[in-house]
Amino acid sequence: MSHILSLVTFLPLVGAGVLLAVRLLGKSDASVAPAARRIAFITTLITLAVSILLVARFDSSSAAYQFVEHYQWFAGAAYHMGVDGISILFVLLTAFLLPLCILASWTTIKDRVADYMIAFLVLETLVIGVFTSLDLFLFYIFFEGTLVPMFLIIGIWGGQNRIYAAYKFFLYTLLGSVLMLLAMLWMAAEAGTTSIPLLKDYAFSEGVQPLLWLAFFASFAVKMPMWPVHTWLPDAHVQAPTAGSVILAGILLKLGGYGFLLFNLPMFPQASEMFRPLVFALSAIAIVYTSLVAFRQTDIKKLIA
Repeated sequence: MSHILSLVTFLPLVGAGVLLAVRLLGKSDASVAPAARRIAFITTLITLAVSILLVARFDSSSAAYQFVEHYQWFAGAAYHMGVDGISILFVLLTAFLLPLCILASWTTIKDRVADYMIAFLVLETLVIGVFTSLDLFLFYIFFEGTLVPMFLIIGIWGGQNRIYAAYKFFLYTLLGSVLMLLAMLWMAAEAGTTSIPLLKDYAFSEGVQPLLWLAFFASFAVKMPMWPVHTWLPDAHVQAPTAGSVILAGILLKLGGYGFLLFNLPMFPQASEMFRPLVFALSAIAIVYTSLVAFRQTDIKKLIA
């Protein structure tokens, strides 16, 4: 299957489209809720089956990107998809967790059920898209797009302070990504390509590497999140519905670490060496600080966060 990556990426979006049609044609939210749950669950199961097929056909002896799809768009940007030994595992993880999230929400979510399921299916497409993108701007679209459905999941179906937590989550992660977008624009102009594999082989000057590294670091550190830009997580984790907390901890936080492996380390090796003590220091502080906080925490969701 030459388009298996597009299939596994956009299958949830197709399911979301079907759900939207059911939602619009239904007489009330309560009347479409049972069908919405079944459609969402079946869609995530099919996506999981395709992801398992993807892993089964993956050649683990090769370090090259596989199942590559490449179609040129405009201004140098392209629809460029592919997976390697790291990203394919994240695709499988995402596809595995989503059916569990749908099941966990089966009886707990009673209001606007169809809208809730649509948000999760759209989120699944966006997250898988992050792990399969091999174009700078395609990656950015998927990466930033994850904010919208997660913002809605927290803000509509969250706890008592859900509005505050949703806006804090959205603003922290959005502002952290502005510098990354500027860095991407500069890199595309400098290297003459938006292809991530080609950019990995491009030798950026040692003088500019620290600036680019810090620009990407600003986004990925918030996403992980690293201390001291982690304060959005406890609020979002506590206020999100249970399935939302699973997505946050199980998938969305992985986007930051994946970004470091995809961009910072291979594209800016000298800067990565330069800033290694900074990352180690922040990580060490986080280990001690968050351990002390967790030691006194009485809220189980905050403890996990």
